[in-house]
Amino acid sequence: MKKLFLTFIILALAVFTAACSSTTGGEETKKIKLGVSGSDTRIWDFIAEKAEKEGIEIEVVTFSDYVQPNVALAEGDLDVNAFQTVAYFDTFIKEHNMDLSPIATTVLAPMGLYSEKVKSVEDIPEGGKIAIPNDASNGGRALLLLEEAGLIKLSEDYDGNLDLNKIVENPKNLEFVEMVSAQTPRALPDVSASVINNGIAVEAGFNPTKDSVFMESETATPYVNIIAVRTEDKDNKTLKRIAELYQEDDVADFITKEYDGSMIPTFIPLSDIGW
Repeated sequence: MKKLFLTFIILALAVFTAACSSTTGGEETKKIKLGVSGSDTRIWDFIAEKAEKEGIEIEVVTFSDYVQPNVALAEGDLDVNAFQTVAYFDTFIKEHNMDLSPIATTVLAPMGLYSEKVKSVEDIPEGGKIAIPNDASNGGRALLLLEEAGLIKLSEDYDGNLDLNKIVENPKNLEFVEMVSAQTPRALPDVSASVINNGIAVEAGFNPTKDSVFMESETATPYVNIIAVRTEDKDNKTLKRIAELYQEDDVADFITKEYDGSMIPTFIPLSDIGW
């Protein structure tokens, strides 16, 4: 009787295990939790459909801030995340002593210089006012954009954080007006040009590739977005395959069409971002 009962238990467990495991082509589906910030999951919904055909089930978990996706990843509540720039990631893991690593680059959400008064950088007048974000990260990125545009030159020891004292050349004697990022579009009537974050520009009805007088190029590598994992998982085959699926041509085409140029697919080697 005991032997019969034990056999029954073993069979029941086998049936239960089979019922709880989804299979694709005879192989168990690999389930991955991926964290993003914000509610826009269009790119990952597209990739999830591709991954599903290969037996990879991607559950996209959304967060409302830029802190919790890294915390959740470090604590094991996520397998991977994709929401942050290289510059943010490098600073965050250093400040919080987290053992995370990037496994691929994804997109550049370009910062742009906008104007209601001029059509090109060359037309910005002597002594013109330029609005820039007043926080260290975005303001610093704005200065790098202005340097790329040829309007200023920064010192060789510039660290990427907002510091007007690091401007060593300002041939047009431009005046920089610092303000919170959200105000930069509203400043347009009062300045020669305004540096506006990608997300804020899009919310204000601008398209960086069509409406800016100058836009970041793909050489702005600190601001390329990445896919990140725990360092112990950086060679995980499933996670690496997800990164490969992201960097395929059909995803690049989808991003270009879906976002009408406000997101630029930027698939570059990790060595180009310092990893």
